Amino acid sequence: MEYIYLDDAATTRVDERVKEVMNDFLSEKYGNPSSPHRKGKESREQVKSARKETASLINAYRDEIIFTSGGTESDNLAIKGAMRENEGNHLITTKIEHPAVYDTCKFLEENGYEVTYLEVDENGFVDVGKFESAIREKTVLASIMYANNEIGTIEPIENLGKVAHENDVIFHTDAVQAVGKVPIDVNNENIDLLSLSGHKFHGPKGIGALYISSEVDIQPMIHGGGHENGLRSGTENVPGIVGLKKACEIAKNEMKSDSKRMKKYRDKIIEGILANTEKSYLNGPKDENRLPNNANFTFEGVDGDALVLQLDSKGIAGSTGSACSTTEVKPSRVLLSLGSGENEAFSSLRLTLSKFTKEEEIEKAIETVPEVVSNLRAMNDL
Repeated sequence: MEYIYLDDAATTRVDERVKEVMNDFLSEKYGNPSSPHRKGKESREQVKSARKETASLINAYRDEIIFTSGGTESDNLAIKGAMRENEGNHLITTKIEHPAVYDTCKFLEENGYEVTYLEVDENGFVDVGKFESAIREKTVLASIMYANNEIGTIEPIENLGKVAHENDVIFHTDAVQAVGKVPIDVNNENIDLLSLSGHKFHGPKGIGALYISSEVDIQPMIHGGGHENGLRSGTENVPGIVGLKKACEIAKNEMKSDSKRMKKYRDKIIEGILANTEKSYLNGPKDENRLPNNANFTFEGVDGDALVLQLDSKGIAGSTGSACSTTEVKPSRVLLSLGSGENEAFSSLRLTLSKFTKEEEIEKAIETVPEVVSNLRAMNDL
């Protein structure tokens, strides 16, 4: 069997249809969108079209989309830009945010802003009442992720956004893990700012977007030629933007069926691994409020990094958590926030699927993971 890739929360394989449309803009159609000649116009029209297609995926307007290099830049622009532009010095986030949000909030805190880090329950959910209680007179922004990158928890975004708006607070969500997997409507869900990244749903790396409601003002972080409505200067990554456009178009048309299939395989891998592995349990919710492609386990007495390496040697890719913090030898901040002990937080395995995952790959993982866990425990006399 070929190598089995079950780390799609880290990055996904580029869809062949995305690669196909990008090729022309890497060779023949290479004009700078800011140039007045026909090659420039050719690229400019594609950027305009991509803005509309990206907006359509989340029910936004074309002019509310700013292209960025990815989720991390989008998060930084949203949070820093909103805090610098608007009156007030307080923002609210959670203890389980992706480092792109969490570390940005820490940076602002070190520079004179006040930050409230909300607790979550044992399944990673934010309590709407506690969120409302955290709002102050000088609260400018709330940044709460749409779906957690480690445990797959889908937050009650619509209700959180409603509370934010009732209190004149700008509401940002890091939706990097959710876009392309679950339907999102920024208007119905009371979202003012939304971050997304192309490589999380079969687009290319190095391209993302920030949705900015027409009702919200933020400051730019990058200054220069005034590109992207003055909010993100720099020559546009046209091949990436074209690739993102195609990925959004595909997701809009195929997301429902793809997510249904992923959910079926997700439930199969969760059931199979838990049934065949002693002292194991699932992290995060067991119901519909979980991403359709996410399974996160804890195996008592097993080092997560050792487990990932052993699985890799047997032809299966998994992870212990966020791909953006794998160089840090620390227990998962997310799992600690759920109430896990430090040893348990070091004993996790995240397996994440995509529309390309095959049933026989799931079956192989169900067979292999319990075997590797058992071997590692035997080595530690457990």
